[in-house]
Amino acid sequence: MDIQQLDDDEVGGTSLDHFLAEGLITDVVRIVKTGKEASVHLCRGNRSTTGEDLVAVKLYHPLDRRDFRDESIYRDGEWIEERRIRAALEKKTRFGRQVQGGLWVSREWETLRTLSEAGVPVPRPIASTDDAILMGYVGDLELAAPQLRSVRPDAVEARDLFEQVLRAIERMLYVNVIHGDLSAYNLLLWDGRVTVIDLPQAIDPRKNRHAHALLERDVRRICEHFERFGVRSSPDRLAADLWTAWQFADLVPEELRTGLEI
Repeated sequence: MDIQQLDDDEVGGTSLDHFLAEGLITDVVRIVKTGKEASVHLCRGNRSTTGEDLVAVKLYHPLDRRDFRDESIYRDGEWIEERRIRAALEKKTRFGRQVQGGLWVSREWETLRTLSEAGVPVPRPIASTDDAILMGYVGDLELAAPQLRSVRPDAVEARDLFEQVLRAIERMLYVNVIHGDLSAYNLLLWDGRVTVIDLPQAIDPRKNRHAHALLERDVRRICEHFERFGVRSSPDRLAADLWTAWQFADLVPEELRTGLEI
């Protein structure tokens, strides 16, 4: 697809041009998903630079089209040194919105890097600009990986997927990350494996006073989703056990735990 044929307001032509100029992508195939803050586009990757034949570009919409959620809960405990920027964010001026938009992208980029390095099942981060992230693609040329909400597993499959998601939550917490908005809408399923997506609001439990409540909400949403497929669980107990293990530095992902036991 010729990028010039695409509406810049829809796909952020400048960022796509940048990824093309850097030799990271060779073509834009199609739009995979459009949301309130961003759209996701399937692109052909340059294997020599990205290691991938297919990649995804998440492009944040122009500021006047973004539907920013209230960030106060997610950004609790974070400190921005420059007073002018703090004031602009608090007053929600146009400059403040521009700063907020840039922070939204950079936070997702840094979170993806942290989680990818820790072995959490997230799309592999490849490159970023002020309004876009180039990452690994989940799916094939004909079909993007579906959201978990659209999958109807049998009882055995549901139990396996449930445990995969809990392991992902545990490993995220192990590296001091809580998703903060986890649900069947931001979990993808491909070849029997779950991938966690949409992480700009992720928080650090060492800094955020709402961390425990956000973890509880994430766990509860997952438990409620899988209960429809016969998976019985106790979300309050699961969240409490995870939180206690994290507080006492006793949280060790399963594969690391196995190694230690040996």
